[in-house]
Amino acid sequence: MIGKNPEIEYRIEPLGTRHDRAAFFCGVPALDIYLQRQARQDMERNLAAVFILTSDGKTVAGFYTLSAHSIQAAELPEKLAKKLPRFPLPVTLLGRMAVSQSLHGQRLGEFLLMHALERAWLASQQVASWAVVVDAKAGARDFYLKHDFAPLPSQPDRLVLPMRTIEKLFVS
Repeated sequence: MIGKNPEIEYRIEPLGTRHDRAAFFCGVPALDIYLQRQARQDMERNLAAVFILTSDGKTVAGFYTLSAHSIQAAELPEKLAKKLPRFPLPVTLLGRMAVSQSLHGQRLGEFLLMHALERAWLASQQVASWAVVVDAKAGARDFYLKHDFAPLPSQPDRLVLPMRTIEKLFVS
């Protein structure tokens, strides 16, 4: 990694009351508002697990959310759908992910994504999940494509990365 090493400078932890959500600004109003107004409620209602990237335990440098979801094999690209059952497939939804606008360009988005993928893969060993799915916001689609996510034919901004591909990132 060029520049600062996020593993040394930052840590990822579950969203807590000590995190200053009001000061977070990523430049995408829907993501800013989500973190500031809805994220804690989603956690309390077990609708999403919210993880914060922080360097000091208070300042929010970034965040991501994970939750259970399902998709139909018929929605997948043909090469991925081959030999899959026709009932809904369990997947992990990477619902939201953002980095503070003041930290853009430091590869923290990639750091967050890898952390989210590893967390999803580890969880899939306890509760089955066939893939990670993300609905790419404007401007983020290319980021996910660069990390081997595949678009769904009928919804090009909905992208999928099979757990077997994710596993290869973390198992030697």
